[in-house]
Amino acid sequence: MNPLDTNKSEFRKAQWRMLFTVMFCYLFFYTGRQNFGWAIQGIEFEFNVTKQYIGWAGAAMLWAYGIGQFINGNLADKYGARRMMVLGGLLSVVMNWATSFATTYWMIVVFWALNGFSQSLGWAPGSRLVSNWWGGKERGKAFGFYVFAAGCSSVLIYLLSIVMLDMYELDWRWLFRLPVLLLLIGCLFFYYMARDKPEDLGFSNLENEATSLDIKKEERRESSIERYKKVLKNKKFILACMSIGFQNMARYGLLVWVPLYYLGTNIKESSNLWIALALPIGMALGTIFFGQLSDRVFKSNRSKPIALSLGLAGLVILLVYIVPKENILGGLLLMFLSGFLVYGPQSCYWPLSPDLLGVKRSGTGVGVMNTFAYGFAGIGEPFIGYMSDVTGQENTVFIVTSVMCFFSAFIILFVRR
Repeated sequence: MNPLDTNKSEFRKAQWRMLFTVMFCYLFFYTGRQNFGWAIQGIEFEFNVTKQYIGWAGAAMLWAYGIGQFINGNLADKYGARRMMVLGGLLSVVMNWATSFATTYWMIVVFWALNGFSQSLGWAPGSRLVSNWWGGKERGKAFGFYVFAAGCSSVLIYLLSIVMLDMYELDWRWLFRLPVLLLLIGCLFFYYMARDKPEDLGFSNLENEATSLDIKKEERRESSIERYKKVLKNKKFILACMSIGFQNMARYGLLVWVPLYYLGTNIKESSNLWIALALPIGMALGTIFFGQLSDRVFKSNRSKPIALSLGLAGLVILLVYIVPKENILGGLLLMFLSGFLVYGPQSCYWPLSPDLLGVKRSGTGVGVMNTFAYGFAGIGEPFIGYMSDVTGQENTVFIVTSVMCFFSAFIILFVRR
């Protein structure tokens, strides 16, 4: 066999191994973040606070996460994913346990905000690792798998929460203690298996492909400030950031408040609780579909599948508002489609960072994009809580998230590679 062919084969195996390693680690990250929605009912009753106040606790976490992404995305370009993802996961485990022992509402806000910053050490560094190992022609597929792992993480925490609350009737505090033990295992595995770039395993690093921003005359290493300037001055990229901001507002609006919609006032009376599980299942499957769609059908055009998906999502979510909660079959189908269409295009958003900015700035770009995403989502949490308090109806969330989907779809139309 030709030695060059052997080297290509070994590199291909290493590519997939690194992708599955980062996927395995991120599969457990949401056990330390999306458990909050299932704890809202217990927190509300125990500390006697309104839904709007609980929304502010969620906002504190999301804003801390967004600020952390702005910082840690750049650090990932400098120091790599391996150490940063593990550190973030371990800190998140500690903050979840601290939240579970809170004796006042404000302790929850503080610990949950610190947890948000801890969690921010995961996504952007992992995205940089994916960008290092996968070239532009396959990047949509690679990010599709990576975002699929995040979607499966939502499925996992929804499933564990339903089992803990519905079948074992555990106290809300255990939602912050037991699931995150899986995150601890995932981080240890990742540290042992992952390598930041092909060079670490003796391969040649991928050639910087494709964008004029990565011209070879830039032999000197960019400073952090220079990277941020280049990212923030890219108008198309900022529009994409605004679009994902509205998309993530819709996504977290559903993830956080749909559990409360099906829990109602008493979990023992919630016969349709398992319908909620269709939401993250749809999200997980949507990421694979849209990642492949952008590469194969739209020839690496990211904006068209995003606009198509979110436009349809807005219409489907309006149907959720109209269809009665007691309609089990309709609820299952609409929850699945809502998740599929709202979260699926995330696998098209993240490749926009290396596509528009170049691989060398992909970590910084992903961090900035996630700052927008979670800054917007943080605004949505207390607003949805306030609207639920004012109207007395948990299904208000579907009106708000539908409008956000339409905004997101419209903005992304102005982004071209």
